[in-house]
Amino acid sequence: MKNELLTVEEASARIERGDVITVAGDEAILAKLPKGNWVGGTSVYFVTEEGGAVVRDKVFCTTFEDVSDVSVRTVPTSDLVTISDGYKPNGFTIILIPAFSDAHTKFAVEGQTYAGVFGQPLVGWISGVHLEELGTAKPKVFDGKTGEALEDGAAVMHVSVPAGNKIGVDIVNIFSQGHDKKTTFTFDSDGFSAKTATVNGEVVSLANYLTDNEIDTRLPLIANYGGALINVSVQAIDLENDEVSFYAPVMTGVEYQLAAPLDSYPDAFAERLGGGGASQYSCNCILNYLYGELEGQSTGKFTGPVTFGEIAYILLNQTLVKLQVQPA
Repeated sequence: MKNELLTVEEASARIERGDVITVAGDEAILAKLPKGNWVGGTSVYFVTEEGGAVVRDKVFCTTFEDVSDVSVRTVPTSDLVTISDGYKPNGFTIILIPAFSDAHTKFAVEGQTYAGVFGQPLVGWISGVHLEELGTAKPKVFDGKTGEALEDGAAVMHVSVPAGNKIGVDIVNIFSQGHDKKTTFTFDSDGFSAKTATVNGEVVSLANYLTDNEIDTRLPLIANYGGALINVSVQAIDLENDEVSFYAPVMTGVEYQLAAPLDSYPDAFAERLGGGGASQYSCNCILNYLYGELEGQSTGKFTGPVTFGEIAYILLNQTLVKLQVQPA
Protein backbone atom coordinates (compact mmCIF):
# COMPACT_ATOMS: atom_id res chain seq x y z
CA MET A 1 0.00 0.00 0.00
CA LYS A 2 1.39 3.39 -0.98
CA ASN A 3 0.28 6.90 0.10
CA GLU A 4 1.32 9.80 -2.12
CA LEU A 5 0.48 13.42 -2.90
CA LEU A 6 0.51 13.48 -6.71
CA THR A 7 0.01 15.88 -9.59
CA VAL A 8 -2.94 15.21 -11.89
CA GLU A 9 -0.49 13.90 -14.51
CA GLU A 10 1.13 11.50 -12.06
CA ALA A 11 -2.21 10.24 -10.75
CA SER A 12 -3.54 9.84 -14.30
CA ALA A 13 -0.55 7.71 -15.25
CA ARG A 14 -1.18 5.38 -12.29
CA ILE A 15 -4.86 5.03 -13.18
CA GLU A 16 -4.13 4.40 -16.88
CA ARG A 17 -1.77 1.54 -16.06
CA GLY A 18 -4.57 -0.12 -14.06
CA ASP A 19 -3.64 0.68 -10.46
CA VAL A 20 -6.35 0.38 -7.80
CA ILE A 21 -6.52 3.76 -6.08
CA THR A 22 -8.54 5.95 -3.74
CA VAL A 23 -8.21 9.67 -4.47
CA ALA A 24 -8.96 12.85 -2.54
CA GLY A 25 -8.69 16.34 -3.94
CA ASP A 26 -10.31 19.47 -5.29
CA GLU A 27 -13.30 18.77 -7.55
CA ALA A 28 -11.65 20.45 -10.55
CA ILE A 29 -8.66 18.10 -10.28
CA LEU A 30 -10.73 14.95 -9.72
CA ALA A 31 -12.80 15.76 -12.81
CA LYS A 32 -9.63 15.63 -14.96
CA LEU A 33 -8.69 12.07 -14.00
CA PRO A 34 -9.19 9.28 -16.56
CA LYS A 35 -11.59 6.40 -16.02
CA GLY A 36 -10.25 3.40 -14.15
CA ASN A 37 -10.18 1.44 -10.94
CA TRP A 38 -10.57 4.32 -8.52
CA VAL A 39 -13.01 6.12 -6.26
CA GLY A 40 -12.56 9.69 -5.10
CA GLY A 41 -13.98 12.38 -2.91
CA THR A 42 -13.61 16.13 -2.58
CA SER A 43 -11.31 17.48 0.10
CA VAL A 44 -8.57 20.12 0.03
CA TYR A 45 -7.33 19.38 3.56
CA PHE A 46 -4.64 16.77 4.02
CA VAL A 47 -2.16 15.41 6.51
CA THR A 48 1.07 15.04 4.57
CA GLU A 49 4.51 13.87 5.63
CA GLU A 50 5.32 17.53 6.35
CA GLY A 51 2.13 18.05 8.35
CA GLY A 52 -1.40 19.31 7.84
CA ALA A 53 -1.94 21.46 4.75
CA VAL A 54 -4.52 22.86 2.34
CA VAL A 55 -3.63 21.63 -1.16
CA ARG A 56 -5.61 22.47 -4.30
CA ASP A 57 -3.20 21.59 -7.12
CA LYS A 58 -2.53 17.94 -6.23
CA VAL A 59 -4.48 14.85 -5.19
CA PHE A 60 -3.83 12.46 -2.34
CA CYS A 61 -3.71 8.88 -3.60
CA THR A 62 -3.60 5.57 -1.78
CA THR A 63 -2.60 2.74 -4.12
CA PHE A 64 -3.47 -0.83 -3.16
CA GLU A 65 -0.60 -2.78 -4.67
CA ASP A 66 -1.46 -6.47 -4.16
CA VAL A 67 -5.02 -6.88 -5.45
CA SER A 68 -6.59 -10.01 -6.95
CA ASP A 69 -9.96 -8.51 -7.91
CA VAL A 70 -11.69 -5.11 -7.79
CA SER A 71 -15.05 -3.63 -8.73
CA VAL A 72 -16.20 -0.02 -8.55
CA ARG A 73 -19.86 0.97 -8.41
CA THR A 74 -22.26 3.75 -7.53
CA VAL A 75 -24.84 3.04 -4.84
CA PRO A 76 -27.92 5.31 -4.80
CA THR A 77 -29.11 6.48 -1.41
CA SER A 78 -32.18 4.25 -1.64
CA ASP A 79 -29.93 1.20 -2.16
CA LEU A 80 -27.35 1.75 0.60
CA VAL A 81 -28.76 -1.33 2.30
CA THR A 82 -27.12 -3.35 -0.52
CA ILE A 83 -23.53 -2.34 0.33
CA SER A 84 -22.57 -5.84 1.42
CA ASP A 85 -23.92 -7.39 -1.81
CA GLY A 86 -20.65 -6.46 -3.48
CA TYR A 87 -18.34 -7.83 -0.78
CA LYS A 88 -15.60 -10.04 -2.25
CA PRO A 89 -13.93 -13.06 -0.60
CA ASN A 90 -10.88 -12.18 1.46
CA GLY A 91 -11.53 -8.51 0.81
CA PHE A 92 -12.39 -5.08 2.06
CA THR A 93 -14.66 -2.28 0.86
CA ILE A 94 -14.03 1.46 0.55
CA ILE A 95 -17.10 3.72 0.71
CA LEU A 96 -17.18 7.49 0.10
CA ILE A 97 -20.29 9.63 0.75
CA PRO A 98 -20.81 13.40 0.21
CA ALA A 99 -21.26 15.53 3.33
CA PHE A 100 -24.73 16.96 4.06
CA SER A 101 -26.38 14.62 1.54
CA ASP A 102 -29.36 12.34 2.13
CA ALA A 103 -26.95 9.41 1.88
CA HIS A 104 -24.87 10.90 4.70
CA THR A 105 -27.91 11.04 6.98
CA LYS A 106 -29.30 7.66 5.96
CA PHE A 107 -26.02 5.79 6.41
CA ALA A 108 -25.33 7.49 9.73
CA VAL A 109 -28.68 6.56 11.23
CA GLU A 110 -29.33 3.18 9.61
CA GLY A 111 -25.96 1.82 8.46
CA GLN A 112 -25.34 -0.43 11.43
CA THR A 113 -28.63 -2.26 10.72
CA TYR A 114 -27.78 -3.23 7.11
CA ALA A 115 -27.64 -6.99 6.61
CA GLY A 116 -24.08 -8.29 6.29
CA VAL A 117 -22.47 -4.87 6.66
CA PHE A 118 -20.06 -6.18 9.34
CA GLY A 119 -19.14 -9.20 7.19
CA GLN A 120 -15.82 -7.71 6.08
CA PRO A 121 -13.78 -4.54 6.71
CA LEU A 122 -15.75 -1.47 5.56
CA VAL A 123 -13.90 1.84 5.72
CA GLY A 124 -14.15 5.23 4.09
CA TRP A 125 -15.01 8.85 4.68
CA ILE A 126 -17.38 11.75 4.11
CA SER A 127 -16.24 14.19 1.42
CA GLY A 128 -16.24 17.94 2.01
CA VAL A 129 -15.12 21.32 0.70
CA HIS A 130 -12.99 24.17 1.96
CA LEU A 131 -14.71 25.63 5.00
CA GLU A 132 -14.92 29.03 3.30
CA GLU A 133 -17.00 27.39 0.53
CA LEU A 134 -19.61 25.79 2.78
CA GLY A 135 -23.03 26.70 1.39
CA THR A 136 -21.67 27.63 -2.04
CA ALA A 137 -19.85 24.46 -3.15
CA LYS A 138 -21.23 20.92 -3.00
CA PRO A 139 -19.16 18.04 -1.64
CA LYS A 140 -18.92 15.25 -4.21
CA VAL A 141 -17.74 11.69 -4.63
CA PHE A 142 -16.51 10.15 -7.89
CA ASP A 143 -17.10 6.75 -9.46
CA GLY A 144 -13.79 6.37 -11.28
CA LYS A 145 -15.07 3.55 -13.47
CA THR A 146 -17.57 5.85 -15.19
CA GLY A 147 -16.14 9.26 -14.26
CA GLU A 148 -19.48 10.21 -12.72
CA ALA A 149 -19.51 12.82 -9.91
CA LEU A 150 -22.23 12.44 -7.29
CA GLU A 151 -23.75 14.95 -4.85
CA ASP A 152 -25.74 12.14 -3.22
CA GLY A 153 -25.37 8.39 -2.92
CA ALA A 154 -22.07 6.57 -2.43
CA ALA A 155 -19.03 5.65 -4.50
CA VAL A 156 -17.96 2.16 -3.49
CA MET A 157 -14.91 0.06 -4.30
CA HIS A 158 -14.87 -3.65 -3.43
CA VAL A 159 -11.37 -5.14 -3.28
CA SER A 160 -10.15 -8.72 -2.93
CA VAL A 161 -6.58 -9.54 -1.92
CA PRO A 162 -4.70 -12.84 -2.34
CA ALA A 163 -5.09 -15.55 0.26
CA GLY A 164 -2.55 -15.29 3.02
CA ASN A 165 -3.11 -11.60 3.62
CA LYS A 166 -4.59 -10.27 6.84
CA ILE A 167 -6.87 -7.22 6.69
CA GLY A 168 -7.24 -5.08 9.80
CA VAL A 169 -9.35 -2.04 10.62
CA ASP A 170 -8.80 0.14 13.65
CA ILE A 171 -9.78 3.57 14.92
CA VAL A 172 -7.76 6.07 16.91
CA ASN A 173 -9.90 8.17 19.22
CA ILE A 174 -7.75 10.47 21.31
CA PHE A 175 -10.66 11.24 23.63
CA SER A 176 -11.89 9.42 26.70
CA GLN A 177 -14.96 9.71 28.85
CA GLY A 178 -14.09 11.64 31.95
CA HIS A 179 -14.99 15.35 31.81
CA ASP A 180 -17.47 14.59 34.58
CA LYS A 181 -18.31 10.91 34.88
CA LYS A 182 -21.27 11.71 37.09
CA THR A 183 -23.01 13.56 34.25
CA THR A 184 -24.77 11.44 31.63
CA PHE A 185 -26.80 12.43 28.56
CA THR A 186 -29.53 10.40 26.87
CA PHE A 187 -31.89 11.28 24.03
CA ASP A 188 -35.49 10.39 23.14
CA SER A 189 -34.97 10.23 19.36
CA ASP A 190 -32.25 9.46 16.81
CA GLY A 191 -30.88 12.28 14.70
CA PHE A 192 -28.33 14.93 13.83
CA SER A 193 -29.98 17.49 16.13
CA ALA A 194 -31.73 17.64 19.50
CA LYS A 195 -33.75 20.21 21.38
CA THR A 196 -33.79 18.35 24.68
CA ALA A 197 -31.69 15.78 26.48
CA THR A 198 -32.08 13.88 29.69
CA VAL A 199 -29.15 14.91 31.88
CA ASN A 200 -28.78 12.83 35.02
CA GLY A 201 -32.45 11.88 34.79
CA GLU A 202 -33.76 15.42 34.22
CA VAL A 203 -35.08 16.61 30.85
CA VAL A 204 -33.41 19.92 29.93
CA SER A 205 -32.99 22.25 26.98
CA LEU A 206 -29.69 21.00 25.59
CA ALA A 207 -28.77 24.36 24.03
CA ASN A 208 -29.32 26.15 27.34
CA TYR A 209 -27.53 23.45 29.33
CA LEU A 210 -24.37 23.59 27.20
CA THR A 211 -24.39 27.39 27.21
CA ASP A 212 -25.20 27.91 30.89
CA ASN A 213 -22.55 25.41 31.97
CA GLU A 214 -19.95 26.89 29.59
CA ILE A 215 -19.29 23.50 28.03
CA ASP A 216 -16.37 23.48 25.60
CA THR A 217 -18.08 22.15 22.46
CA ARG A 218 -14.76 21.17 20.95
CA LEU A 219 -15.12 18.17 23.27
CA PRO A 220 -17.49 15.53 21.86
CA LEU A 221 -20.13 13.49 23.60
CA ILE A 222 -18.84 9.93 23.87
CA ALA A 223 -20.69 6.62 24.02
CA ASN A 224 -19.13 3.30 25.00
CA TYR A 225 -20.11 0.60 22.50
CA GLY A 226 -18.77 -2.59 24.05
CA GLY A 227 -15.41 -1.01 24.78
CA ALA A 228 -15.17 1.11 21.62
CA LEU A 229 -15.52 4.82 22.37
CA ILE A 230 -17.60 6.55 19.68
CA ASN A 231 -17.78 10.36 19.43
CA VAL A 232 -20.71 12.61 18.58
CA SER A 233 -19.34 16.09 17.88
CA VAL A 234 -21.29 19.31 18.36
CA GLN A 235 -21.70 21.31 15.17
CA ALA A 236 -23.60 24.35 16.46
CA ILE A 237 -25.75 25.67 19.29
CA ASP A 238 -28.81 27.59 18.09
CA LEU A 239 -30.21 29.41 21.12
CA GLU A 240 -32.85 31.23 19.06
CA ASN A 241 -34.40 27.95 17.93
CA ASP A 242 -33.43 26.07 21.11
CA GLU A 243 -31.57 23.36 19.19
CA VAL A 244 -28.16 21.72 19.07
CA SER A 245 -26.87 20.18 15.82
CA PHE A 246 -24.28 17.40 15.60
CA TYR A 247 -21.85 16.01 13.01
CA ALA A 248 -23.10 12.48 13.72
CA PRO A 249 -26.45 11.29 15.03
CA VAL A 250 -27.25 10.77 18.68
CA MET A 251 -29.12 7.52 19.28
CA THR A 252 -31.88 6.53 21.67
CA GLY A 253 -31.02 3.98 24.32
CA VAL A 254 -27.37 5.09 24.40
CA GLU A 255 -25.73 6.84 27.34
CA TYR A 256 -23.26 9.62 26.53
CA GLN A 257 -20.68 11.46 28.60
CA LEU A 258 -18.56 14.50 27.77
CA ALA A 259 -14.96 13.88 26.76
CA ALA A 260 -12.14 14.74 29.10
CA PRO A 261 -10.11 17.82 28.04
CA LEU A 262 -6.77 17.37 26.24
CA ASP A 263 -3.56 19.17 27.12
CA SER A 264 -2.33 18.96 23.52
CA TYR A 265 -3.93 17.52 20.37
CA PRO A 266 -0.61 16.82 18.58
CA ASP A 267 0.86 15.17 21.67
CA ALA A 268 -2.26 13.06 22.13
CA PHE A 269 -2.06 11.87 18.52
CA ALA A 270 1.64 11.08 18.78
CA GLU A 271 1.07 9.06 21.94
CA ARG A 272 -1.82 7.04 20.49
CA LEU A 273 -0.44 6.51 16.99
CA GLY A 274 3.07 5.40 17.83
CA GLY A 275 5.44 4.89 14.90
CA GLY A 276 3.16 3.07 12.46
CA GLY A 277 1.10 4.29 9.56
CA ALA A 278 3.45 4.48 6.60
CA SER A 279 1.83 1.54 4.79
CA GLN A 280 -1.73 2.03 5.99
CA TYR A 281 -4.80 3.67 4.48
CA SER A 282 -6.09 6.37 6.82
CA CYS A 283 -8.27 9.45 7.09
CA ASN A 284 -8.57 12.03 9.85
CA CYS A 285 -11.42 14.32 10.92
CA ILE A 286 -11.63 18.01 9.98
CA LEU A 287 -12.42 18.78 13.62
CA ASN A 288 -9.12 17.26 14.74
CA TYR A 289 -7.42 19.34 12.04
CA LEU A 290 -9.05 22.57 13.26
CA TYR A 291 -9.16 22.12 17.02
CA GLY A 292 -5.77 20.45 17.14
CA GLU A 293 -4.24 23.16 14.95
CA LEU A 294 -2.73 20.44 12.78
CA GLU A 295 -1.74 22.72 9.90
CA GLY A 296 2.00 22.25 9.71
CA GLN A 297 1.84 19.64 12.48
CA SER A 298 2.60 15.97 11.88
CA THR A 299 0.52 13.07 13.20
CA GLY A 300 3.24 10.45 13.10
CA LYS A 301 3.48 8.56 9.80
CA PHE A 302 -0.27 8.52 9.21
CA THR A 303 -0.96 10.58 6.10
CA GLY A 304 -4.22 10.99 4.20
CA PRO A 305 -7.27 13.14 3.57
CA VAL A 306 -8.89 15.28 6.25
CA THR A 307 -12.58 14.47 6.14
CA PHE A 308 -16.05 15.55 7.26
CA GLY A 309 -16.73 12.18 8.87
CA GLU A 310 -14.96 8.86 9.00
CA ILE A 311 -16.34 5.38 8.38
CA ALA A 312 -15.25 2.19 10.07
CA TYR A 313 -18.43 0.14 9.58
CA ILE A 314 -20.40 3.09 11.06
CA LEU A 315 -20.10 6.88 10.83
CA LEU A 316 -17.53 8.40 13.20
CA ASN A 317 -16.38 11.91 14.19
CA GLN A 318 -13.13 13.34 15.56
CA THR A 319 -11.52 9.98 14.85
CA LEU A 320 -8.68 8.63 12.74
CA VAL A 321 -9.59 5.47 10.79
CA LYS A 322 -6.90 3.14 9.51
CA LEU A 323 -6.85 0.05 7.29
CA GLN A 324 -3.88 -2.27 6.93
CA VAL A 325 -3.31 -5.22 4.61
CA GLN A 326 -0.35 -7.41 5.48
CA PRO A 327 0.83 -11.04 5.27
CA ALA A 328 -0.92 -13.15 7.89
